[in-house]
Amino acid sequence: MAFQKPTGTQDFLPGTVEKWQYVEEKARELCRRFNYREIRTPLFEQTELFQRGVGETTDVVQKEMYTFEDKGGRSMTLRPEGTAGVVRAYAENKLYGLPDVTKLYYMGPMFRYERPQAGRYRQFHQFGVEAFGSVDPAIDVEVIALGLEFFKELGLKDVTVEINSVGTSETRAAYNEALLGFLRPMKETLCKDCQQRMGRNPMRVLDCKVDQDKFVGAPSILDSLDEDSRTYFQHVQDYLTAMDIDYTVNERLVRGLDYYTHTAFEYKAQGIGAIDTIGGGGRYNKLVSEVGGPEQPGIGFGIGLERLQLILESQGVDVPASKPLDVYLIALGEAAEKETVKQLFKLRTLGFAAERDYLGRKMKAQMKSADRLEARYTAILGDDELANGEIALKHMATGEQQTVKLVELANHLK
Repeated sequence: MAFQKPTGTQDFLPGTVEKWQYVEEKARELCRRFNYREIRTPLFEQTELFQRGVGETTDVVQKEMYTFEDKGGRSMTLRPEGTAGVVRAYAENKLYGLPDVTKLYYMGPMFRYERPQAGRYRQFHQFGVEAFGSVDPAIDVEVIALGLEFFKELGLKDVTVEINSVGTSETRAAYNEALLGFLRPMKETLCKDCQQRMGRNPMRVLDCKVDQDKFVGAPSILDSLDEDSRTYFQHVQDYLTAMDIDYTVNERLVRGLDYYTHTAFEYKAQGIGAIDTIGGGGRYNKLVSEVGGPEQPGIGFGIGLERLQLILESQGVDVPASKPLDVYLIALGEAAEKETVKQLFKLRTLGFAAERDYLGRKMKAQMKSADRLEARYTAILGDDELANGEIALKHMATGEQQTVKLVELANHLK
């Protein structure tokens, strides 16, 4: 082959695309019931949006962004995550002027320059929701519950949620000092990434996958929370309990992005090796103002759809790979050929999924084609039947065949 797909990308072929469509339809229907409306933002934005919105100390900004200079000399970046672009659109279009809480969802491709592995690609896809304008902990729980319900309605088993509070910028500053006091004596034994994070964002050290065993006994951020943050976090837990949602408090859960305040959470599921996180999110009360808008609170999550598909497969969840045809038309004779072209178009305009042969094959081969396409019926039209205004209709599952009036074909298919 002269050309191949770029490393870390995929071709979604027929038979696979339908599985993605099924998941996407589930997400859209669930968001409709929770009153979240779709938003679509550009695939690329000004680089500074992600530097300020995601955080300059994060791995995403430091190592993983696809950044380029456009013909006007401006630095642009393919979006590495969905929240920053949605926040920018919320602020730029003054959605904060609406009287109600603004509840949005998105689906689409994101881009990060990472080492490809199971469930992780350089072009990947996310489903996410964002809710703006409320500091009620009940909406934190609504967002968490929406994600859990999404997994449940897809048929996933044993999905759990871990929660934590990362407090406010003031409480995090106090916690960072306590954490540095714990980390400094062991600095030289830590990996290079951890050593760099200690200087930029000490909390991110707890994300390290290499040195986790060294963090036993590290101070808990929950001990550094002020009274308001503790009360807020307790309300979140109380609401989860009231909704019969099981959860685990993970004191080391800090998430990989800088914009979180108060609630942070992750969804966990087994089935994709060592990486068990399939989504997560949290509250970000300063992010709207950070990208140039007014002070407006927000909360949301992002779910990786590649990882989700892997877990669906590993758990043996039946995701429809295709939708069967309603009818396959077979013509026997020149006049019948012309009539089937007419009938095929008519049935499609009436809402039926219909197909015919375009390769000049014999009837036996056409019947095999109808079977491969999982057609519910085959409609066989010969010149004699056409002369009588009739067509033979065969139910493929039972083999039962009947002759019906051609003008009544659609009614019989219903």
